[in-house]
Amino acid sequence: MAGVLLRPLLGTFTARAFTSPFTTNIRASAAQLPPRPVVSENDIEESFLKGSGPGGQKINKTSSAVQLKHIPTGLVVKSQATRSRSQNRSIARRLLAEKLEEAEKGSESRTALKADIKRKKKASKMKKARRKYRLQDDVGDGNDEISEPSKDGTQSGTATLDQKIDK
Repeated sequence: MAGVLLRPLLGTFTARAFTSPFTTNIRASAAQLPPRPVVSENDIEESFLKGSGPGGQKINKTSSAVQLKHIPTGLVVKSQATRSRSQNRSIARRLLAEKLEEAEKGSESRTALKADIKRKKKASKMKKARRKYRLQDDVGDGNDEISEPSKDGTQSGTATLDQKIDK
């Protein structure tokens, strides 16, 4: 142990999550979502299939794709997202539960609510972008004179940028 320098801890660490004031809206919207749906194992018929598509010989030889059939409704879901059978099983179960909930609840389902939140965020983002570039276009391309319509509707009057801002 000679020559080893031990440094004291510079603080205490707790196991609480870091919360940022910027994530409050995301957490609030996530709190409004209903819980994830659960499907009974007795209602599911599971089969394993050989994969298809890109991935080469390995994906075509192994039976890692999962197909689930919901017996009461006849709804069938297939998943071959990964090369792992266990991951494909969990993905297929989640997809089946989401599809069943969407068929049962319609626009009140978890997936519909998530899509609505995503659509609203995209619309807000697009609105901000339009506002930003509209303001840049209003200021112009370095031209300090801005034409104003006169009383008869023609573009004859001019004002400097400083006069326009003071108004």
